Amino acid sequence: MLHPGLYEQVINNKLDSELSEVSEARQSTAPIDKAEASKVLAQYLTEVVQQGLDNVADNGGDLSAQIALTNQIVELIQNTTKEADFAAMGVAQRAEQLLALLRENDPRLILGKTAKDVVRPETSVAQSSLFTGAIHEPQMFSELKKEIGSADQIDMLVSFIKWSGLRLIMDELREFTQNGGQLRIITTSYMGATDIKAIEELSKLHNTEIKVSYDTKRTRLHAKTYVFYRDTGFTTAYVGSSNLSNAAISSGLEWNVKVTAKDLPSTIQKITATFDSYWNSSEFEFYMEDERERLFRALRAERMMGDGSSRAFVFDIHPYPYQQEILDKLHAEREVRGLNRNLVVAATGTGKTVISAFDYRRFCKEHPGQRNRLLFVAHREEILKQSRDTFQGVLKDPNFGELFVGGYRPEHLDHLFISVQTLNSQALCDSLPADYYDYIVVDEFHHAAAPTYQKLLNHFQPKILLGLTATPERMDGKSILDYFGGRCAAEIRLPEAIDRKLLCPFQYFGVADTVDLDDLRWTRGGYDKSQLTNLYSLNRYIAERRADHIVRSLNKYATDIDAVKGLGFCVSIEHAKFMAEYFQSAGIPSIYLVGDSNDQERHTAKQRLIEGEIRFIFVVDIYNEGVDIPEVNTVLFLRPTESLTIFLQQLGRGLRLSDGKDCLTVLDFIGQANRKYNFEDKFAALLSNTKHSVEHELKHGFISAPKGCYIQLEKKAAKAILNNIRSSFGLKSGLVNRIATFEEDSGLPLTLANFIRHYRLDIRSIYAKYNFSRLCVTAGVREDFEEPVETVLTKAFGRLSAIDSRRWIRFLLDILPKLNDTDFGKLTMVEQRMLQMFYITVWGKSAPSWDDGEVLDNIYALADSPVMLAELQKLLQYKYDSIDFIDAPVRLGFDCPLDLHCTYTRDQLLVAMDFMNPNSVREGVKWLPEKQIDVLFVTLNKSDKDYSPTTMYNDYSINETLFHWQSQSTMTDTGSVGQRYINHRKRGSKVLLFVREYKNDIVGAAPYTFLGTVNYVKHIGSRPMNITWKLDHPIPAKYLKKTNKLVVG
Repeated sequence: MLHPGLYEQVINNKLDSELSEVSEARQSTAPIDKAEASKVLAQYLTEVVQQGLDNVADNGGDLSAQIALTNQIVELIQNTTKEADFAAMGVAQRAEQLLALLRENDPRLILGKTAKDVVRPETSVAQSSLFTGAIHEPQMFSELKKEIGSADQIDMLVSFIKWSGLRLIMDELREFTQNGGQLRIITTSYMGATDIKAIEELSKLHNTEIKVSYDTKRTRLHAKTYVFYRDTGFTTAYVGSSNLSNAAISSGLEWNVKVTAKDLPSTIQKITATFDSYWNSSEFEFYMEDERERLFRALRAERMMGDGSSRAFVFDIHPYPYQQEILDKLHAEREVRGLNRNLVVAATGTGKTVISAFDYRRFCKEHPGQRNRLLFVAHREEILKQSRDTFQGVLKDPNFGELFVGGYRPEHLDHLFISVQTLNSQALCDSLPADYYDYIVVDEFHHAAAPTYQKLLNHFQPKILLGLTATPERMDGKSILDYFGGRCAAEIRLPEAIDRKLLCPFQYFGVADTVDLDDLRWTRGGYDKSQLTNLYSLNRYIAERRADHIVRSLNKYATDIDAVKGLGFCVSIEHAKFMAEYFQSAGIPSIYLVGDSNDQERHTAKQRLIEGEIRFIFVVDIYNEGVDIPEVNTVLFLRPTESLTIFLQQLGRGLRLSDGKDCLTVLDFIGQANRKYNFEDKFAALLSNTKHSVEHELKHGFISAPKGCYIQLEKKAAKAILNNIRSSFGLKSGLVNRIATFEEDSGLPLTLANFIRHYRLDIRSIYAKYNFSRLCVTAGVREDFEEPVETVLTKAFGRLSAIDSRRWIRFLLDILPKLNDTDFGKLTMVEQRMLQMFYITVWGKSAPSWDDGEVLDNIYALADSPVMLAELQKLLQYKYDSIDFIDAPVRLGFDCPLDLHCTYTRDQLLVAMDFMNPNSVREGVKWLPEKQIDVLFVTLNKSDKDYSPTTMYNDYSINETLFHWQSQSTMTDTGSVGQRYINHRKRGSKVLLFVREYKNDIVGAAPYTFLGTVNYVKHIGSRPMNITWKLDHPIPAKYLKKTNKLVVG
């Protein structure tokens, strides 16, 4: 009988028959994933075979009968596959297991010992088990001693190492390494808990390497893992709660799982991959004999808990991957577009200053031997001190920079951290030439409209101006982007900052509102504020009913109303005043602040909230810096926020880290909304690294929320959001409606680029199915047209929307306006290859020659389609303007148009290398003998699932320069192809690596990113080969988080 609940069961004939009696609504089935089929079916067969063998025994059969059945199964596999190797896999009639094997020259043989004397763990090396410290199970340390004695290589990953624990296994480790065993250890200076003697004693061992993280605030390593590799294939690992201390491995209440390669191979594979990723990370540094003092200082600094001066330069500071991604974008803004005034937008506390320090360091490297004068401007002494310390740490120069604020007076002006007030009072703009400073950083740039900042911005002309802000919309409501060519160079997304623990996590509750807004007037991209005010505060019956609902919801979701330190965001002064009065009358002490509240009122309100005298401050003006209070632990969204920027700024007010604050509670009151209100944008901004739509995330419980965060929608609120999303951009009608009123809603002229940027759309959401010109016709904002290439180009737009090579885009923008006047046969070879790439993208096949009649007809038809041709050019220009990395040609021995880190479809990249029949390529590899090039096509997520531990650790980047790749299952290291890979440098051939995250995207078959040429480093195994390649060019940060599935946060 089938029980209701969750399954992951292969449907056999019996189950199929039972399901035929069950209605379709009651059952959920899915095809077996092709990428996981062998694993899934083998797991099913294991159950069947075990039941069959038990049945043989139950019916009187002896061991030989069970072996006979086993061999019949092996014989069937051999006959089906025609692979002779399977014949050797039959079970021998002796019916025994091999337990140990000694080398021919093993010294134990001389002493009269045999393989039977080999010490082995009490627990199986083939079956996983759990250690809980129970009385009747082996002690952890005694098992570790026995595991060490039979291993060929050992990896250990622990937060700290105590001598009391290490000495229990030290003799075994010494013997292991003296006999040639390889030992690798990763640890940290976390909490100062490591004993320096333990590290010193380990460093004296032969064949032993130790890596230490001195920067525990960044590394956050709490894992405890001991891995024992065996060349026999019987690798084991212990994963759990035990650090290397006496209590943890001998007597503590610790849980540890013993994992074996035989029954959990994919888990061992992930352990290996993760350890290698850490080992090759710059966060962990080799411990050498001469580094005792450095480790001693780091451990002491950790124990002192926060003596910043003592730990400032113990370690090199490296940017996080998300920070490096922003640095890459800044570099691209300057190199690709020549824009040297750049704006970085990020919530307070997310590391904007650190980014500016790294960017300045790069500027200094680009201008060696020069003074590289720096001016850092902020409005508070505390910020200036912290910023100078940050620059000193990044530059590893404790003497860098001088303060000019309050009582501080500098001796020199070359590297100055100055308040804007001092800048004006000391008249620096009047006394220094305009080009005195090479690099200027202006913090809190949203103040730029103020006269105190205007003098600075109008006078100085630095080589680089970097603006930092959490609020790109100024106090007067205008954008500050005008100072930066209308562009924001980069944003630090909230999910990334939360994942890195730079901001506190949130618990977001979408609460059903008592008021529906779908009938309110919508004008200029938002609701009519006066109508909202009327609903929320002036119409007393509706307003009080809603306020009562808000109070009840707060009591429902808040942990303790007396511990709340909250902000409520309102639509108007009247609304803020009403809410404060209502909360006060409900016994929740509250006040309200507005934009014209003076500094004393703001300061007093802040202190009253922090000290618990009041529970809530209701505000209207989000730019009111008097409400920038890290202690805030509850936020109420009491009005719809049309601007995503403002929504994130408001949320960011509560995400500041503060002692005793575990998370931010967010109550967002959601009712039926105007179809133009963009719920999708809001929720997309709260999710981490997901390929799915908001609708999918909503249905599956927002599984991509940042670490430690939670999003819950009440049923009515969820229904309102789903209805809104479906009528917004998800359907053609939603796009058409937005286009029809775009100029009224945005105040911008209707262009493809403006439309995409204003609504923050992925351009493929249009080009997956439509073309923009036809949508505009449907919306009634342009005249109808009829052109011969519309159908074919509409299908091609999706593939063209992935183009991001500067060289290819420039070529197309140059040639497309003059197709009728170009002799294609006279183009250079690289230009002909780029034209060939374009031709196969649009018409689905390569051009046999440039004087072929069909080819010319197709090209001239495009030339005679002015609307479609113009849209193609606008798409290409948009793509060019969106490039956020620096590409470069790759030397392949011929004039190849493929550029490093650019994105290409399989057809595009193959014809670029003169292989004109790309449809014939079905495997993930292609050898081009004429070019002496091996092409590797790698799909990182081979399964249709988001997370598939059985396949996702086959191909991945170990770090930015090393890549692990698994060949096809039939490839041997002695075969011709395997030998070509191993010896490619000797033979003069090249290996190219193209990578994509998933097989498909919203357009169709996903394109690949060109990671450049790679070189063989080593391989493990055969059938398949697991090869480690070294890339000639590091993987950029924007791709590394996709290729390295082992990155945490």
